[in-house]
Amino acid sequence: MTRYPLLYPMLALVLLTFGVAVALFRARKRSVREGHTPVSYFRTFQGSQEPEFLAQATRHFSNLFETPTLFYAGCLAGMVADVTGGFVVAVAWAYVAARCLHAWIHLHGNRLRHRIPVFFSSFVLLLILWIHIGIVVALRN
Repeated sequence: MTRYPLLYPMLALVLLTFGVAVALFRARKRSVREGHTPVSYFRTFQGSQEPEFLAQATRHFSNLFETPTLFYAGCLAGMVADVTGGFVVAVAWAYVAARCLHAWIHLHGNRLRHRIPVFFSSFVLLLILWIHIGIVVALRN
């Protein structure tokens, strides 16, 4: 077993973020190519309305810098506090899986009845991760 098992789910989420960045770049190129958005729009992101497919990719990319920052901080806190047991690693991987599924749903069809429960489950997993780390650290003192 590696000394830093939480590094791998963190890396997976970083790779997801880069994958969504590629999808966003492609959506922007498509929007310009199909005449939905002038190139000048991307200087200030004003003066035009984004087509739905571009707005979805833009919003999802931004979303990966919101609650996932708490995930990165939680994993780092777990490694610093040496709370990296099987339960924490399993929760971290479940969170990453939920975020990958959330990205797929959001960028391919965007059905809210599917997306909302997946997002909520990722939020609960993140809370579980932090509560578990907090409890283990508190019980050590």
